[in-house]
Amino acid sequence: MHAVRIWDLPTRVFHWSLTVCVVGLLITGTVGGGWLEWHLRFGYSVMTLLLFRLAWGFVGGHWSRFGNFVYGPASLRSYLGGRAQVEHMAGHNPLGALAVFALLLALLAQVGSGLISDDEIATFGPLVRFVSGDTVSAATAYHKNVGKLLILSLVGIHLMAIAVYTFVKRQALTRAMVTGDKMLAAPVTPVRDTVSTRILALGILLACALLVRWVVGLGQVVF
Repeated sequence: MHAVRIWDLPTRVFHWSLTVCVVGLLITGTVGGGWLEWHLRFGYSVMTLLLFRLAWGFVGGHWSRFGNFVYGPASLRSYLGGRAQVEHMAGHNPLGALAVFALLLALLAQVGSGLISDDEIATFGPLVRFVSGDTVSAATAYHKNVGKLLILSLVGIHLMAIAVYTFVKRQALTRAMVTGDKMLAAPVTPVRDTVSTRILALGILLACALLVRWVVGLGQVVF
């Protein structure tokens, strides 16, 4: 077996930060009331993290780049048929890649709808005043019902998949996302996880945070 660095530190920090923020979103959104201010804060944090992940998917570590886990139907069939290649076991496998993209898209839709949602009491998204009342109503309905249920479902599937891989297939996916290393049957390209790549990631994260702050500020500008 070969110990290979698969997940760089920025990817691991993103993963666990997103986990905390999504849990915070679900709890504060369900409780409501005064906790909706924290719901907004968690939402802005998720938006920042998603923007970072989109950028990191093009300039980040080898196994974090979208181009290295976009699989065609043939790869998916091979994986499901028990003919997985070693590359499939390194980063996101073909089935896991579909789950990753689904969750990212669902979270983007949830954040986007949250920006133009209104609880008709005291909490509303920063971009509400830029769209029509009908659009706000539709976005709010999606955000509170369809979007929330979709994310809960995808998170549930994700947790069940981790349990299967951990207890049935004996693959320590969670440990790999903590340490960054995976034990593989054959060597593969290790990720470049250096001080320079971490500084680059921090710069991208700060840029994303500033962009989110600007977007939020649009709702506070008085013309």
